Amino acid sequence: MKHNFGAGPCILPKSVFEEASKSVINFNGLSILEISHRSQDFVDIMDEAQSLVKKTLNVPEGYSILFIQGGASLGFTISALNMISSSKPTAGYINTGTWSQGAINEAKNIGIKVSTIASSEDKNFNYIPKNINITENFDFIHYTSNNTIFGTQFQDIVNTNLPLVCDMSSDIFSKKIDISKFDIIYAGAQKNLGPAGATLFIVKNNIFDNSVGGEFMPKYLNLKNHIDKKSMLNTPPVFSIYTSMLNLRYMNKIGGIDTIESNNNLKALKLYEEIDSNPLFNSTVKGIDRSKMNVTFLLTNESLKETFDKMWNEAGIIGLKGHRSVGGYRASMYNALPLESVKILIEVMKEFSKKNG
Repeated sequence: MKHNFGAGPCILPKSVFEEASKSVINFNGLSILEISHRSQDFVDIMDEAQSLVKKTLNVPEGYSILFIQGGASLGFTISALNMISSSKPTAGYINTGTWSQGAINEAKNIGIKVSTIASSEDKNFNYIPKNINITENFDFIHYTSNNTIFGTQFQDIVNTNLPLVCDMSSDIFSKKIDISKFDIIYAGAQKNLGPAGATLFIVKNNIFDNSVGGEFMPKYLNLKNHIDKKSMLNTPPVFSIYTSMLNLRYMNKIGGIDTIESNNNLKALKLYEEIDSNPLFNSTVKGIDRSKMNVTFLLTNESLKETFDKMWNEAGIIGLKGHRSVGGYRASMYNALPLESVKILIEVMKEFSKKNG
């Protein structure tokens, strides 16, 4: 058995893989890969996927659910363009690492005056900024909820009365969220939702009352067009949306977000306990800022790296290496990773300490 701690694309429940694979061969007489996105079969899939997002996250009235393309990287631009409400747009961004910096860069590229209202760059992004004082009347505030590279996560929603935008690519569907606090949430599907290819947008409908879009607003980047066309402005990523729908069914079958959040809390608790108690490992993040999705840690003695790498590889663990930009180790524990896999990693760490401590 393989234990997949890779940061993405995500693993999915076995039953979801099985049903999706069967549909590649036969979905009502055709392959799911070849059905028309205009067919009633796919209209039903899209409707159910959107409905299940609302049910799973308890999305209030007044929001639209979209499945489009481009990933969070295009979401940087889409979200900013659709939140521009003045002729000289300004926005406040919180910089907690690579992906939030990417969002900042794209906002600047489309002519938004960006203020970095808080940043953890001074300590190599190993914490989440606190007590953020927002004094300007920005068009919107933007942050990234979970930081896959540096292993930090916002445990609370940013407190502001201004329009709020969030990139939740790596922790959406991992815990309960008060959707009503946000104007736009966007997330690549490939962490906790489904295969790469689809991007989920949760959009408050009244943002368009004040949105002016700026001078640069291509048809595809206008979220209002996607809402009007029910996520079918162009050919949607059919297989990604279908598999996401299957996974949403599975989430609700096992107890919904309450069960998922409880499972994720337990996995994170056990792994962090081992890191903190094992003298051969050191967490890169301390306290409440630790991510429950991406646990980052280092060896206290780098000369033992080859030994440790050999042990976890032999145990069937894959994807444990840290991001190439920071090194070390990263255990990504998305929803479908079973507790048993976490226990295997912990056993390897204990045995490694026993032999080398």
